[in-house]
Amino acid sequence: MRGWSLVVRGVAGGAFMGLANLVPGISGGTMLLAVGVYPQFIGAVAKASTFRFGPTTLLLLACVGGGAAGAIAGGAGVIGTLLDGYPSAMYSLFIGLTLGGVPILWRMVQPLDRPVMGSAAGAIALMVLLAATDPERAGGGESSAAAAYAMLAVAGFSGGAAMILPGVSGAYLLLLLGQYRPIVDAVAAAAAAAGAGDADAAAAALFVLLPVAVGVGLGVVCVSNLVELLLERYRRTTLGFLLGLLLGSVVGLWPFTGVPSAAEAAAGAGLALTGFAVSWSISRLGRAT
Repeated sequence: MRGWSLVVRGVAGGAFMGLANLVPGISGGTMLLAVGVYPQFIGAVAKASTFRFGPTTLLLLACVGGGAAGAIAGGAGVIGTLLDGYPSAMYSLFIGLTLGGVPILWRMVQPLDRPVMGSAAGAIALMVLLAATDPERAGGGESSAAAAYAMLAVAGFSGGAAMILPGVSGAYLLLLLGQYRPIVDAVAAAAAAAGAGDADAAAAALFVLLPVAVGVGLGVVCVSNLVELLLERYRRTTLGFLLGLLLGSVVGLWPFTGVPSAAEAAAGAGLALTGFAVSWSISRLGRAT
């Protein structure tokens, strides 16, 4: 992959991943897969975890990490507002961003055979089952004010692991653990404190975020090494499973609760096509490599 392509896809994938990880039900790993940088990122994390650093590894990690951090810091408050005000529009856009990665992954799994089709079908079935749950209802409880560092670290580990697995929402797991709102509020508070130069508020936010960060790092490293191993030994079957996760995740992103009006359907289709065009265009950068 050429240097400029790596930078563009890495930053874009990181930004999409960061924003996706703020939204229950949307997978950050799916966004990396959609822009076509997922296998490279998995390999880079696995190499870094065993201290096999190289220029390309460091560049990719910096691009994805920087894009994700910037998107999370800047979008922690905005995404929630947009989802509350325009849920159908936002989920239509996310569907398009997700499906934009299908063509490049479809090409990677060719030729289709029984193992590939079986793994893809299994992944689609898994995502349909996950979509049958209600993230908002599952995460309805508030977390305890006396939540321990250990619980925050466990939440971070779960979120980090989900961040790497396409189709699995880290924010959804945080909801199940009762840690979604405290962590998102802490991110927003840290960003606001940094902008205002309020050291006390920043320290209070970091008190929550530090154990989460440790857990996220461990989750990303552990799952990345596992996925890299599967890609090395069962590449096409694993890619088939990832393709199934990508396709199946659309079920949980369906933007309408009832039958949409003609105007709503047209607007949703337009936003989905826009998201598809953005994701597909990014995924095609450096396709020859």
